[in-house]
Amino acid sequence: MPTPSPSTARLTVRFWGVRGSIPTPEDGFLGVGGNTACVEVRAADGTTLVLDAGTGIRALGYALAAEAAGQPGEVHLALSHFHWDHLQGLPFFAPLYTPGQTVRFYAATDDDRIHALLRGQMTSPYFPVPFGDLAASTETVRVRDGEPFQVGPMTVQPFPVNHPQGAHGFRIEVDGAVLVYATDYEHGSAAHDEGLREVSRGADLLISDAQYTPDEYALRQGWGHTTWEHATGLATSAGVGRLLLFHHDPSHGDDTLGRICTLARERFEATDLATEGLVVEL
Repeated sequence: MPTPSPSTARLTVRFWGVRGSIPTPEDGFLGVGGNTACVEVRAADGTTLVLDAGTGIRALGYALAAEAAGQPGEVHLALSHFHWDHLQGLPFFAPLYTPGQTVRFYAATDDDRIHALLRGQMTSPYFPVPFGDLAASTETVRVRDGEPFQVGPMTVQPFPVNHPQGAHGFRIEVDGAVLVYATDYEHGSAAHDEGLREVSRGADLLISDAQYTPDEYALRQGWGHTTWEHATGLATSAGVGRLLLFHHDPSHGDDTLGRICTLARERFEATDLATEGLVVEL
Protein backbone atom coordinates (compact mmCIF):
# COMPACT_ATOMS: atom_id res chain seq x y z
CA MET A 1 0.00 0.00 0.00
CA PRO A 2 1.19 3.61 -0.42
CA THR A 3 3.03 5.02 2.57
CA PRO A 4 0.76 7.34 4.61
CA SER A 5 1.98 10.32 6.58
CA PRO A 6 4.45 9.17 9.22
CA SER A 7 3.16 8.74 12.77
CA THR A 8 4.98 9.68 15.94
CA ALA A 9 3.94 6.31 17.41
CA ARG A 10 6.26 3.38 16.87
CA LEU A 11 3.22 1.09 16.59
CA THR A 12 -0.42 2.00 16.04
CA VAL A 13 -2.98 -0.70 16.78
CA ARG A 14 -6.55 -0.45 15.46
CA PHE A 15 -9.35 -2.92 16.19
CA TRP A 16 -11.72 -3.88 13.37
CA GLY A 17 -13.22 -7.02 14.95
CA VAL A 18 -13.13 -8.13 18.60
CA ARG A 19 -15.67 -10.98 18.88
CA GLY A 20 -15.10 -14.70 19.05
CA SER A 21 -17.01 -17.58 17.46
CA ILE A 22 -19.62 -15.71 15.42
CA PRO A 23 -20.60 -12.10 14.63
CA THR A 24 -23.22 -10.42 16.83
CA PRO A 25 -25.04 -7.73 14.80
CA GLU A 26 -27.57 -7.14 17.57
CA ASP A 27 -28.80 -4.27 19.72
CA GLY A 28 -26.92 -4.19 22.99
CA PHE A 29 -23.77 -5.72 21.48
CA LEU A 30 -22.55 -3.07 19.07
CA GLY A 31 -21.11 -0.68 21.62
CA VAL A 32 -18.21 -3.09 22.01
CA GLY A 33 -18.58 -4.38 18.46
CA GLY A 34 -20.14 -7.27 16.60
CA ASN A 35 -17.43 -8.38 14.15
CA THR A 36 -15.05 -11.29 14.63
CA ALA A 37 -11.30 -10.98 15.09
CA CYS A 38 -9.26 -8.57 13.00
CA VAL A 39 -6.55 -6.21 14.24
CA GLU A 40 -4.47 -3.75 12.20
CA VAL A 41 -0.91 -3.06 13.37
CA ARG A 42 0.91 -0.21 11.65
CA ALA A 43 4.52 0.91 12.01
CA ALA A 44 5.55 4.55 11.83
CA ASP A 45 6.70 4.14 8.22
CA GLY A 46 3.24 2.94 7.16
CA THR A 47 3.99 -0.79 6.96
CA THR A 48 0.79 -2.59 7.96
CA LEU A 49 0.37 -6.08 9.38
CA VAL A 50 -3.15 -7.47 9.69
CA LEU A 51 -3.80 -10.03 12.42
CA ASP A 52 -6.57 -12.48 11.50
CA ALA A 53 -9.34 -12.22 8.92
CA GLY A 54 -12.60 -12.35 10.82
CA THR A 55 -15.57 -10.33 9.61
CA GLY A 56 -13.87 -7.12 10.74
CA ILE A 57 -11.46 -7.39 7.81
CA ARG A 58 -14.23 -6.36 5.40
CA ALA A 59 -14.26 -2.76 6.64
CA LEU A 60 -10.47 -2.73 6.93
CA GLY A 61 -10.23 -3.84 3.31
CA TYR A 62 -12.32 -0.91 2.14
CA ALA A 63 -10.10 1.46 4.14
CA LEU A 64 -6.90 -0.03 2.69
CA ALA A 65 -8.29 0.07 -0.85
CA ALA A 66 -9.22 3.74 -0.47
CA GLU A 67 -5.75 4.48 0.86
CA ALA A 68 -4.11 2.66 -2.06
CA ALA A 69 -6.17 4.66 -4.58
CA GLY A 70 -5.45 2.10 -7.29
CA GLN A 71 -1.68 2.07 -6.80
CA PRO A 72 0.20 -1.26 -6.47
CA GLY A 73 1.27 -2.38 -3.04
CA GLU A 74 1.43 -5.17 -0.47
CA VAL A 75 -0.78 -6.34 2.35
CA HIS A 76 0.67 -8.56 5.09
CA LEU A 77 -1.82 -10.86 6.83
CA ALA A 78 -0.85 -13.15 9.73
CA LEU A 79 -3.34 -15.85 10.68
CA SER A 80 -3.37 -17.21 14.21
CA HIS A 81 -5.18 -20.34 12.97
CA PHE A 82 -7.82 -21.43 10.47
CA HIS A 83 -10.99 -21.67 12.53
CA TRP A 84 -13.85 -20.04 10.70
CA ASP A 85 -14.33 -16.99 12.93
CA HIS A 86 -10.77 -15.96 12.01
CA LEU A 87 -11.36 -16.39 8.25
CA GLN A 88 -15.00 -15.39 7.75
CA GLY A 89 -14.26 -11.97 6.31
CA LEU A 90 -11.50 -12.96 3.91
CA PRO A 91 -13.71 -13.51 0.81
CA PHE A 92 -14.89 -9.90 1.22
CA PHE A 93 -11.40 -8.35 1.64
CA ALA A 94 -11.18 -5.66 -1.06
CA PRO A 95 -7.41 -5.83 -1.72
CA LEU A 96 -7.86 -9.42 -2.96
CA TYR A 97 -9.94 -8.05 -5.85
CA THR A 98 -7.55 -5.23 -6.75
CA PRO A 99 -5.10 -5.74 -9.65
CA GLY A 100 -1.56 -4.82 -8.70
CA GLN A 101 -1.95 -5.74 -5.05
CA THR A 102 0.00 -8.55 -3.40
CA VAL A 103 -1.54 -10.17 -0.33
CA ARG A 104 1.02 -12.13 1.66
CA PHE A 105 -0.29 -14.69 4.15
CA TYR A 106 1.74 -15.84 7.16
CA ALA A 107 0.69 -18.99 9.01
CA ALA A 108 2.23 -21.88 10.90
CA THR A 109 1.76 -24.60 8.31
CA ASP A 110 3.40 -25.43 5.00
CA ASP A 111 2.77 -23.22 1.97
CA ASP A 112 0.71 -25.73 0.01
CA ARG A 113 -1.58 -26.33 2.96
CA ILE A 114 -2.05 -22.60 3.55
CA HIS A 115 -3.24 -22.22 -0.05
CA ALA A 116 -5.47 -25.29 0.24
CA LEU A 117 -7.13 -24.00 3.41
CA LEU A 118 -7.70 -20.54 1.94
CA ARG A 119 -9.11 -22.01 -1.26
CA GLY A 120 -11.39 -24.32 0.68
CA GLN A 121 -13.81 -21.72 2.01
CA MET A 122 -14.15 -20.14 -1.44
CA THR A 123 -15.00 -23.31 -3.37
CA SER A 124 -18.44 -24.13 -4.73
CA PRO A 125 -21.04 -24.10 -3.25
CA TYR A 126 -19.72 -21.94 -0.39
CA PHE A 127 -18.69 -18.87 -2.41
CA PRO A 128 -19.09 -17.81 -6.07
CA VAL A 129 -15.55 -16.50 -6.65
CA PRO A 130 -12.78 -19.15 -6.54
CA PHE A 131 -9.62 -18.18 -4.69
CA GLY A 132 -7.63 -18.78 -7.87
CA ASP A 133 -9.63 -16.14 -9.76
CA LEU A 134 -8.76 -13.26 -7.46
CA ALA A 135 -7.23 -10.22 -9.16
CA ALA A 136 -4.49 -9.73 -6.57
CA SER A 137 -1.36 -11.83 -6.38
CA THR A 138 -1.24 -14.06 -3.32
CA GLU A 139 1.83 -15.40 -1.57
CA THR A 140 2.28 -17.59 1.48
CA VAL A 141 4.97 -17.68 4.14
CA ARG A 142 5.28 -20.51 6.62
CA VAL A 143 6.19 -19.30 10.11
CA ARG A 144 7.77 -21.48 12.78
CA ASP A 145 7.62 -21.48 16.56
CA GLY A 146 10.03 -19.01 18.08
CA GLU A 147 11.58 -17.99 14.74
CA PRO A 148 11.09 -14.24 14.22
CA PHE A 149 10.29 -12.86 10.78
CA GLN A 150 10.31 -9.31 9.46
CA VAL A 151 7.43 -7.26 8.13
CA GLY A 152 9.04 -3.95 7.26
CA PRO A 153 10.55 -2.62 10.49
CA MET A 154 8.43 -4.97 12.61
CA THR A 155 10.01 -8.07 14.12
CA VAL A 156 7.29 -10.67 14.55
CA GLN A 157 7.82 -13.72 16.76
CA PRO A 158 5.19 -16.47 16.48
CA PHE A 159 4.54 -18.71 19.47
CA PRO A 160 2.22 -21.69 20.00
CA VAL A 161 -0.81 -21.49 22.27
CA ASN A 162 -3.07 -24.18 23.69
CA HIS A 163 -6.07 -24.46 21.35
CA PRO A 164 -7.90 -27.35 19.62
CA GLN A 165 -6.15 -28.11 16.30
CA GLY A 166 -3.42 -25.63 17.26
CA ALA A 167 -3.04 -21.85 17.12
CA HIS A 168 -0.32 -19.23 17.37
CA GLY A 169 0.08 -15.84 18.94
CA PHE A 170 2.44 -13.10 17.80
CA ARG A 171 4.88 -10.81 19.63
CA ILE A 172 5.49 -7.71 17.51
CA GLU A 173 8.32 -5.31 18.26
CA VAL A 174 9.61 -2.07 16.73
CA ASP A 175 12.31 0.07 18.37
CA GLY A 176 11.46 -1.22 21.82
CA ALA A 177 7.67 -0.91 21.50
CA VAL A 178 6.16 -4.36 22.11
CA LEU A 179 2.70 -5.74 21.36
CA VAL A 180 1.60 -9.31 22.16
CA TYR A 181 -1.44 -10.78 20.40
CA ALA A 182 -2.61 -13.90 22.22
CA THR A 183 -6.08 -14.90 21.11
CA ASP A 184 -7.71 -18.35 21.25
CA TYR A 185 -5.71 -19.94 24.04
CA GLU A 186 -6.74 -22.01 27.02
CA HIS A 187 -4.78 -21.95 30.24
CA GLY A 188 -3.85 -25.18 32.00
CA SER A 189 -1.00 -26.46 29.82
CA ALA A 190 2.12 -25.74 31.88
CA ALA A 191 4.44 -25.49 28.89
CA HIS A 192 2.12 -23.22 26.90
CA ASP A 193 1.34 -21.07 29.94
CA GLU A 194 5.01 -20.53 30.71
CA GLY A 195 5.80 -19.80 27.06
CA LEU A 196 3.03 -17.21 26.90
CA ARG A 197 4.20 -15.60 30.12
CA GLU A 198 7.76 -15.32 28.84
CA VAL A 199 6.83 -13.91 25.44
CA SER A 200 4.52 -11.39 27.14
CA ARG A 201 7.06 -10.26 29.72
CA GLY A 202 7.44 -6.48 29.72
CA ALA A 203 5.13 -5.93 26.72
CA ASP A 204 3.62 -2.47 26.39
CA LEU A 205 0.29 -3.98 25.32
CA LEU A 206 -1.14 -7.48 25.75
CA ILE A 207 -4.21 -8.38 23.69
CA SER A 208 -5.52 -11.49 25.44
CA ASP A 209 -8.31 -13.94 24.90
CA ALA A 210 -10.84 -13.49 27.69
CA GLN A 211 -13.90 -15.23 26.30
CA TYR A 212 -15.29 -16.71 29.50
CA THR A 213 -16.15 -15.83 33.04
CA PRO A 214 -14.76 -18.29 35.60
CA ASP A 215 -18.23 -19.84 36.02
CA GLU A 216 -18.62 -20.29 32.25
CA TYR A 217 -15.17 -21.82 31.94
CA ALA A 218 -16.10 -24.53 34.44
CA LEU A 219 -18.58 -25.81 31.83
CA ARG A 220 -16.33 -25.26 28.80
CA GLN A 221 -12.98 -26.75 29.63
CA GLY A 222 -11.27 -28.04 26.53
CA TRP A 223 -12.94 -25.50 24.23
CA GLY A 224 -9.71 -23.55 23.75
CA HIS A 225 -10.39 -20.25 25.53
CA THR A 226 -9.54 -18.59 28.81
CA THR A 227 -11.13 -16.24 31.33
CA TRP A 228 -10.78 -12.57 32.15
CA GLU A 229 -9.48 -13.70 35.53
CA HIS A 230 -6.63 -15.68 33.99
CA ALA A 231 -5.84 -12.82 31.57
CA THR A 232 -5.38 -10.41 34.47
CA GLY A 233 -3.15 -12.91 36.24
CA LEU A 234 -1.03 -13.26 33.12
CA ALA A 235 -0.77 -9.48 32.74
CA THR A 236 0.32 -9.15 36.37
CA SER A 237 2.91 -11.93 36.32
CA ALA A 238 4.35 -10.80 32.96
CA GLY A 239 4.54 -7.15 34.01
CA VAL A 240 2.78 -5.77 30.94
CA GLY A 241 1.91 -2.11 30.61
CA ARG A 242 -1.70 -2.50 29.49
CA LEU A 243 -4.17 -5.36 29.01
CA LEU A 244 -6.98 -5.44 26.46
CA LEU A 245 -9.58 -8.20 26.86
CA PHE A 246 -10.36 -9.71 23.43
CA HIS A 247 -12.33 -12.43 21.63
CA HIS A 248 -15.53 -11.59 23.48
CA ASP A 249 -18.12 -14.35 23.76
CA PRO A 250 -21.10 -13.90 21.42
CA SER A 251 -23.45 -14.21 24.40
CA HIS A 252 -21.84 -11.25 26.20
CA GLY A 253 -23.55 -7.95 25.46
CA ASP A 254 -22.21 -4.50 26.21
CA ASP A 255 -23.53 -4.47 29.79
CA THR A 256 -22.03 -7.87 30.61
CA LEU A 257 -18.68 -6.90 29.16
CA GLY A 258 -18.75 -3.65 31.11
CA ARG A 259 -19.19 -5.60 34.34
CA ILE A 260 -16.39 -7.99 33.35
CA CYS A 261 -14.06 -5.05 32.72
CA THR A 262 -14.86 -3.57 36.13
CA LEU A 263 -14.04 -6.88 37.84
CA ALA A 264 -10.86 -7.27 35.80
CA ARG A 265 -9.64 -3.81 36.80
CA GLU A 266 -9.85 -4.81 40.44
CA ARG A 267 -7.15 -7.38 39.69
CA PHE A 268 -5.13 -5.50 37.05
CA GLU A 269 -5.88 -1.78 36.96
CA ALA A 270 -4.61 -1.09 33.44
CA THR A 271 -7.30 -3.26 31.84
CA ASP A 272 -9.74 -2.25 29.11
CA LEU A 273 -12.02 -3.98 26.64
CA ALA A 274 -10.90 -4.30 23.05
CA THR A 275 -13.66 -2.52 21.14
CA GLU A 276 -14.22 -1.94 17.44
CA GLY A 277 -12.65 1.32 16.33
CA LEU A 278 -10.32 1.55 19.31
CA VAL A 279 -6.88 2.90 18.40
CA VAL A 280 -3.89 2.41 20.68
CA GLU A 281 -0.54 4.09 20.03
CA LEU A 282 2.65 2.65 21.49
